[in-house]
Amino acid sequence: MSDTIELSVTRFIAAPPDKVWKVMTDRQEEWWCPVPWRAEVDVQERRPGGLCNMTFYGPDGEQMPQNGIYLAYDEGRRFATTDAVTGDLQPSGPFMIGIWEIAPEGDGTRYTATARHWRDEDREQHKEMGFIEGWEACAAQLAEICEREA
Repeated sequence: MSDTIELSVTRFIAAPPDKVWKVMTDRQEEWWCPVPWRAEVDVQERRPGGLCNMTFYGPDGEQMPQNGIYLAYDEGRRFATTDAVTGDLQPSGPFMIGIWEIAPEGDGTRYTATARHWRDEDREQHKEMGFIEGWEACAAQLAEICEREA
């Protein structure tokens, strides 16, 4: 058994928290998936229990629905989602809880993205899928937009 069922990435972004939050939440399609993949927001109801549905599109025509609900939505600070249930509260085979947080740090923002898994096997599967590389690429894409526009 592992010490943690979490995987996490963090990055300093040289932009103010309000800028990072706005890009994080209002422009997800620009940074949410590592290029050449892309994400399209299908429905977002930014409140606990609200829908959080996206579709990921791969460079070879792959389509991966990412449907779930928000568990938390704390404006300007963090949001959390899960794929454990869908919007109509039907179980969907839980894989993770995702938590995206920002906090002021010096003259910029500390961004942290965490995936909490129910089982060690799920964490290991996510790791093997390229979690670290993928989520670090997304953090870099987010930082590039925020820093360019700050």
